[in-house]
Amino acid sequence: MKHAAGIVAFVARFVILGLAIAFVISLVWPGVGDRLRTHLGVTQATAPASSAAPSTPPPGNAPISYADAVAKAAPSVVNIYANKVITEQAVRMFTDPLMQQLFGGTPVGTVKRREQNLGSGVIVSADGYVLTNNHVIANADDIQVLLYDGRVAKAKLVGADEETDLAVLKIVDAGNLPVIHMADPKKLRVGDVVLAIGNPLNLNQTVTMGIISAIGRQLSNSSPEDFIQTDAAINLGNSGGALVNSNGDLVGINTLLIGKAANAEGIGFAIPVDTATNVLRQLIATGHVIRGWLGANYGFVPVAADSGLPAAAARGAQVTDVYASGPAAAAGIQPHDILLRLGDDDIRDPADLSRHEAALKPGSHVEVSGLRNGVPFHVMVNVVQRPPQIAAATSTANTGSDVEG
Repeated sequence: MKHAAGIVAFVARFVILGLAIAFVISLVWPGVGDRLRTHLGVTQATAPASSAAPSTPPPGNAPISYADAVAKAAPSVVNIYANKVITEQAVRMFTDPLMQQLFGGTPVGTVKRREQNLGSGVIVSADGYVLTNNHVIANADDIQVLLYDGRVAKAKLVGADEETDLAVLKIVDAGNLPVIHMADPKKLRVGDVVLAIGNPLNLNQTVTMGIISAIGRQLSNSSPEDFIQTDAAINLGNSGGALVNSNGDLVGINTLLIGKAANAEGIGFAIPVDTATNVLRQLIATGHVIRGWLGANYGFVPVAADSGLPAAAARGAQVTDVYASGPAAAAGIQPHDILLRLGDDDIRDPADLSRHEAALKPGSHVEVSGLRNGVPFHVMVNVVQRPPQIAAATSTANTGSDVEG
């Protein structure tokens, strides 16, 4: 027993001596322990970060500045000056105040004056194609663009589409043109920050900021087009300018606003980039836009007055009119039919049906499904190209109380 106790005491003395030596070495060479562990391949658990250390901000935080996005997009936005000659009736006024009051004046021929319309545009290709609004350049005799670097260039009209209020110009006498980068329309979300860049009130290039308030806004049930709604300030002269995201990529072409005359504030509209690029391609290729047509007009499905539901609560679209000799009439579709499906797509409302109808290729066939007096039916309809008078009527119906930017 004494022998075992002696061995324990002997080992304890050496352990204490070893700890003391290690303590002295750690005081003289503080990093020797880490170097020895590294040499021997022994890893040490990482100590938790101090609560006082600055943490990395979570992804999705808004940047402090959008200057980089503006620097990326702004060179591609141009000012547009569309000039046209207006012919007016000239009148010679009577010198006698009484005669002026009674008869006003006498016509003495015509007089011409030049009128200039201001707007904005976006360079979408290196060879000089520019997207803008149709109402900016409508009936213009001469179109000039002011580039970001101060150059002034002439532009010619390639084509225009009244229904979407889009037009394509081509810059004919300038090179080295900065091209806007297109955003992915599928990644667009309500709440995304957007910047409107244009030439409001001829103040030259101006940037305003807001968010996407809504996607897929329809301003008319008969129109196949939809809009991005934003609260970024859009004023007269912004028409045709760029609506870009926080990366400086184009998400839409600014086109409309609802002003204070309608007791509205912060409600503007832009044409989505996918719609704009589709119109761009067709206008460059053919000078006009081709849309499918079934030969009928649509309204909301009736909802019982005592149901307490809004008028647009029911799914589908009700046929209100069928054009004689049109595809729908030939297929047997009748007024009051409720259409629920077009091809492979379910129909949400009349605007949704108009949008899918316009996307159909003329000459193709599509199955239309619905209800007639509560009984399901299915018919095949031959799609034709929408007649010009139908497109013109739809364009007129779109104006409403909206103000062109």
